[in-house]
Amino acid sequence: MTYKQTLEWMFAQLPMYQAIGQSALIAKLDNILAFSAHLGNPHQKFKSIHVAGTNGKGSTSHMLASILQEAGYDVGLYTSPHLKDFRERIRRNGEMVPENFVVDFISDNKGFLETRQLSFFEMTVGMAFSYFALQKVDIAVVEVGLGGRLDSTNIIVPELSVITNIGMDHTDILGNTLKIIAGEKAGIIKPGVPVVISEYQEEIADVFNSIAAKNKAVIHFADQEVATGYVTSLPGNYQLRNVKGVVAAIRCLKGFVISEEHIREGLKNVVANTGLRGRWEQLRDAPRVICDTAHNREGLSLVLEQLQQLKFERLRCVLGFVKEKKLDAILPLFPKGADYYFCRPDIPRGLDALQLRNRAEEYGLRGASYSGVQEALEAALKASSPEDLIFVGGSTFTVAEVV
Repeated sequence: MTYKQTLEWMFAQLPMYQAIGQSALIAKLDNILAFSAHLGNPHQKFKSIHVAGTNGKGSTSHMLASILQEAGYDVGLYTSPHLKDFRERIRRNGEMVPENFVVDFISDNKGFLETRQLSFFEMTVGMAFSYFALQKVDIAVVEVGLGGRLDSTNIIVPELSVITNIGMDHTDILGNTLKIIAGEKAGIIKPGVPVVISEYQEEIADVFNSIAAKNKAVIHFADQEVATGYVTSLPGNYQLRNVKGVVAAIRCLKGFVISEEHIREGLKNVVANTGLRGRWEQLRDAPRVICDTAHNREGLSLVLEQLQQLKFERLRCVLGFVKEKKLDAILPLFPKGADYYFCRPDIPRGLDALQLRNRAEEYGLRGASYSGVQEALEAALKASSPEDLIFVGGSTFTVAEVV
């Protein structure tokens, strides 16, 4: 198969959470353990940092990789989902995994994948771990896909675990209270492996302390240990919270020589070093267009707070969500005085634009519905003056269509 045909097979043949939602999840580690054994247990052949959390785990993973690269290490990076190209998920020193590796990996393991009916995510985790082992990376930064305890990435025993922030997201899968969700995320804490919690949240701190104590894992709350003063190339104000977790993690990492200069340069060069996109990213001027992949109440509230701090004549919001998003928790965050362009991201889980518009009207948000993201953005651009501000967001998949 060609690379394109291989991707089509991967997306069509096997269930994938980003396309079909909860039914794609397999809530156990049996399959990934069997697949890893079939591959020769590549997850045991490289050092790693494991990153979980509701918000900020992607940015945190990229920052950690950037700093390690600045220090001269050969660094693997596994994140999800991708924006444009599947290969964004698997990187080595910022470079995406080669197309031929993806093609050959699927070809070589197709029989096993079909027989065991692995999920899309299990398959990609096995691919990433095989690539990192083959490339003999010094260390890999591995982002959890969903939750932690039963996530396919949770077969690694890392040098360090990092948990960024806990919020009410994926409650249909992870639980409907912060304590339950925190318990799922804390499932990445391993015996004797230090854990860094980026943000002290009083209502759930005891969950982390208890699980860390059971595992005899030293725990650090980064925002109580790291002073401000670090600058990152990721411009969202919310990144300041992530930066503290990253700096604390680097300081806790044993066996690697990383200077203060490496930390500062790594934070300044995240985008250049790792290719991260879609985090408070400005796409154009006059009118200014900003996109952000924030998609839950905690993340969007920070983004909207920063938007309101900018100068503009009119605010125009291009919004698209997935079907399972709890809109009653999100829509009240948006300002009633803005103009709205409701759209449907081009995935099976995309929420119908007219349905979104009708729900938004219940909260005083007025606008028109459009069949696609690009059509909505073009309408917003056409109606804008050079002094207006356009925000594109609501879902990773909405942002993926404009970057």
